[in-house]
Amino acid sequence: MDTITPYRIEVPDADLDDLRDRLARTRWPAQPAGPGWERGIPLGELQPLADYWRDGFDWRAQEAALNRIPQFTTEIDGQPIHFLHVTSPEPGALPLVMTHGWPSTFTEFLDVLGPLSDPAAHGGDPADAFHLVVPSLPGFAFSSPATTTGWTTRKVAEAWAELMRRLGYERYGASGGDVGAGVSPDLGRVAPDQVAGVHVNAATAGFMPFPPVDEAELAELNDVERRRVERIETFMRDNFAYAQLQSTRPNTLGYLVSDSPMAQLAWILDFGGQPRELDRDRVLTNASLYWLTGTGGSAAAIYYEDAHSGAGWGPPERLEVPTGVAVFAEDIAIRRYAEPHHNIVHWTDFDTGGHFPGIDAPDLLTGDLRAFFRPLR
Repeated sequence: MDTITPYRIEVPDADLDDLRDRLARTRWPAQPAGPGWERGIPLGELQPLADYWRDGFDWRAQEAALNRIPQFTTEIDGQPIHFLHVTSPEPGALPLVMTHGWPSTFTEFLDVLGPLSDPAAHGGDPADAFHLVVPSLPGFAFSSPATTTGWTTRKVAEAWAELMRRLGYERYGASGGDVGAGVSPDLGRVAPDQVAGVHVNAATAGFMPFPPVDEAELAELNDVERRRVERIETFMRDNFAYAQLQSTRPNTLGYLVSDSPMAQLAWILDFGGQPRELDRDRVLTNASLYWLTGTGGSAAAIYYEDAHSGAGWGPPERLEVPTGVAVFAEDIAIRRYAEPHHNIVHWTDFDTGGHFPGIDAPDLLTGDLRAFFRPLR
């Protein structure tokens, strides 16, 4: 069935009462005084946010704001798929499917929906308008429950191609970061005649070397590239535990984050081992979506699926669809490693922005998407 059904978020009061009750009964661990983020998220970082989640955060206000965005569900290969569908008032708008990553949700793109779909209303050129389709990855948020296994980034891309077909879009762009930077190129591989271009940020596999990088190879890199290799090595050494656990034991993790909202919040915040200066309401809306839908474990499973797919995180097959890459300050993509696997026609290095630029650098992401797709329309 190709049925597409309007969707509205309506969390029961009992679920919100249960969340507040669990937060009030949090059993905090004993920690030695002094250490910072090198051992994981410090109590001093987590406790104030937890207090606000319990006593100050207004889920109903966030829910109402989300419900002002057109949302729908459909079923693909037996899996419920939730998505935003924001159509542009511009008749010549290019459809664009945007894929979020982990540990985020579709809320990663809230600040770019207006500027991308209606640029004229945000000081832009109407010719840069997009019709936006923003799905929730299978097993994330309202694309739940997870009904089957095997949802690799490649299978997600096949589902997105089917979703765009159901929506009547015959030609469209693809963009995404983190997990979405794996799904979007795969969408170009499974539907090359439909995908006009692929734009990624926070790209890893296929866009970077995996350490160790030998001295002879390092000597060929410029200073910026060497700093990115150093960042890759530091990340793999000190901050890769989350990926190893999700790639091997997503079910075990699921028991922790499905039983304790504090475990879910800490797991999200400690991604990458870095403090992030993000709006606390946005952070807690994201965490609440994981908690209220019980999808912490099923969302982690995409790491397991890719790691056990046979392809793993090795070099992908070459993508011939025109590809654009935005490299924000925290990113690690290096062009010389990306070009053998992608038809790179656009590359932008930014000296600001983080892993989720839709949240912390929406203007830069919007501008780069407009610039990349402008000649591809």
